[in-house]
Amino acid sequence: MLMICYSLYLIHNLVLLRYHLLDCYYIEKSNRMDYVNTRRQAASMRKCLFDQGYLDEQFYQLEDLQDDASPNFVEEVVTLFFRDSLRLMANIDQSLDKCAKDFNKLDVYMQQLKGSCTSIGASKMKTECTVFRDYCRDENIEGCMRSFQKLKREHSVLRQKLESYFQLLRQAGPIECATRPSK
Repeated sequence: MLMICYSLYLIHNLVLLRYHLLDCYYIEKSNRMDYVNTRRQAASMRKCLFDQGYLDEQFYQLEDLQDDASPNFVEEVVTLFFRDSLRLMANIDQSLDKCAKDFNKLDVYMQQLKGSCTSIGASKMKTECTVFRDYCRDENIEGCMRSFQKLKREHSVLRQKLESYFQLLRQAGPIECATRPSK
C-alpha cells in the first residue's frame, strides 16, 4: 500500500512538473515573439524615419560605431544632440528677440546647430538650418523668423520620434549591431 501511495505521489509530481515545463515553454515562446515583434516595430519605425526624410546616411554611420562595449552609444549621442541643440536654439531665440539683429551672430549659431544636425543625420533639421542661413545672408528677418519656427517644429517632431524609437529598442532588450537594410 505504501508503494502504491508513493507511486501515485511520484506520478502526481511528474504531471505537475510537466505542466510547469509546458507553462515555461509557452511563456518563453511568448517572450521570444514579443522580442521579435518589438524589434520589427523598431525596424519599421526606423525605416519610416529615413523614408520621411528625418534621418540620412549619417545615422547609419553613427550606428556603425555602436558595439558591445557601448550598447547605447547612438541613444547617448542623440540625447547629447538634443540637449546641445536646445541650448543653441535658446541662443538663437534670444538673438531674434533683440531689437538690433546681429545676422552674423545668428549665422554662427545656426552653423553650429547645422553641424550638430549633420553629425547625427538629422536631415530635415539640417536643411532648415541652411534655409535660415540663406535668410541671414540676405538679412531677411521675417524669413529667419519663419524658418526658425519651422526648425523648432522639426526639432520637436524628430525628438518625439527618436524617443519612441529608442523606447522600443529598450523594450526589446540589448541593441544588436546595426545593419543596413537591403536595397
